[in-house]
Amino acid sequence: MRAENLDSLVKQLFKPENAIYILLVFVPIALILEYGVEGADTAVFITSAIAVIPLAGLIGRATEHLAEHVGAGLGSLLNATFGNAAEFIIAIIALREGYYELVRASITGSIIGNILLVFGLSSLLGGLKFQSLRFNRTAASLGSTMLLLAAIALVVPATFHWIVGENATVSEHRLSLFISVILVITYFLSLIFVLKTHSHLYAGSKGTPDEEHSHGETWSRSRSITVLLMAAALVGVMSELLVGSVEHAAETMGMNEVFIGVILVAMVGNAAEHSAAVLVALRNKMDLSINIAIGSSLQVALLVAPALVFLSYLIAPEPMDLLFTPMEVVAIVVAVGIMEALAQDGETHWMEGVQLLAVYAILGVGFFLLP
Repeated sequence: MRAENLDSLVKQLFKPENAIYILLVFVPIALILEYGVEGADTAVFITSAIAVIPLAGLIGRATEHLAEHVGAGLGSLLNATFGNAAEFIIAIIALREGYYELVRASITGSIIGNILLVFGLSSLLGGLKFQSLRFNRTAASLGSTMLLLAAIALVVPATFHWIVGENATVSEHRLSLFISVILVITYFLSLIFVLKTHSHLYAGSKGTPDEEHSHGETWSRSRSITVLLMAAALVGVMSELLVGSVEHAAETMGMNEVFIGVILVAMVGNAAEHSAAVLVALRNKMDLSINIAIGSSLQVALLVAPALVFLSYLIAPEPMDLLFTPMEVVAIVVAVGIMEALAQDGETHWMEGVQLLAVYAILGVGFFLLP
């Protein structure tokens, strides 16, 4: 990238509306603490987690600009692939180190966070500005039904474990592998539905680039790819630090590993990317807002989780299964059930946002107090 292009990129990133990128200063801070300060594990955990937030935002922004050069269909696929890149990278690092509980917790946190926290904030803040927020009921109902499929995929391994007991580890791994294959096939068939055969149902969620992203000038293809690769590489580095310090940080801060995965890691991975859902809700574009919330949950449940199961056979100490804790299964079923109910009437308001956030807070307290 030429010097003038880099200078233009830096100026654009640090405009007032892009204040989140000031948090990039935590990238070198985390590295200094890791390699220059003895016994700073908790500080490394906190600073590396903060550093992931603007890096996730850069991945999302670069993907959006790249999508403008490759067309709507492939662009949507790129957004689906890279939308949860930060969380996926963190999960891969944790998987390699054998932190299966943390990996499964981060999957749970992404699913319930997008439904309850992201869409809850969107409904609350958008509803305070507009009395009624409407969205395409058919598209939203399809998404919520797909989420119900994901919930079933998590309930079955837990039920199987309860029936067969502790001595069927091999069978549980095989069950998780078969379920993962089914979920991935379903996910790609859903892409055909959304992008090809029934794309008209999602037409209302698309606006102009300025309306949806407000990014100013469009980045060139080479700039988009460069930023995407650099941000992904730095997320990988920060994820190494975060996962490496998580055990000590959890002990120091009095948090269990499940809470860290469900709440903290999920918030870090989603913070920058899904602020878009809230911003478009403030412009009464609830089709886009609900598609971001549901779509990202679906990506995690139907693509990211199975991909991690497949990868565990290659990079982890042993294969990972989809045996989530009872608390995680309950949280996902509750969140999916609420979204199924909300999608039925095709509209929402600020009080429904309050209710979603209340459920998220209740679940968060429950996870925090787990022994």
